[in-house]
Amino acid sequence: MYLAFEVLTVVIVACAMALAFAHALELPGKLRLDELGYRTVQTIYYPGFTLGGAAEPAAMLATFLLLLTKPLGSTPFWLMLFGLAALTFMQLIFWLMTQPVNRHWLRETQITDSAKRFFGTEDAEADALRHLGWAGLRDRWELSHVLRAIAGMVGLVFVTTAIAL
Repeated sequence: MYLAFEVLTVVIVACAMALAFAHALELPGKLRLDELGYRTVQTIYYPGFTLGGAAEPAAMLATFLLLLTKPLGSTPFWLMLFGLAALTFMQLIFWLMTQPVNRHWLRETQITDSAKRFFGTEDAEADALRHLGWAGLRDRWELSHVLRAIAGMVGLVFVTTAIAL
């Protein structure tokens, strides 16, 4: 049962990393788009990636639970802790860099009520980044996903290494 939980944890962490990595891989192509093309493409993400985003807190929880099974101060303990830190950093990047841009962009998009609550499109802060212009918002959103992909990859490496030891 323990081995199955370790494998499940790796799969969940890999899923969390994969979504950000997919965004990072799209960066060169998306930078060639004009504003209208970029905004059109951008709307395709929200239904699927919003659901897939549930892998991130699940990855953090599973990693934390595995951390509790590692002997305090051991190499696997520290590796698992660093993996958890990387996954936590991935979430911080989302909430501090990505989500404010999502909130701004989605304020004029037809989305479900639950999506409106998650993205906070009706908050007064949804317009706080208007001064960046679309290119500034694009650059912030894209950079956030490159940083999240790096953090996710680091988290995956640390978690799988901790499990392998």
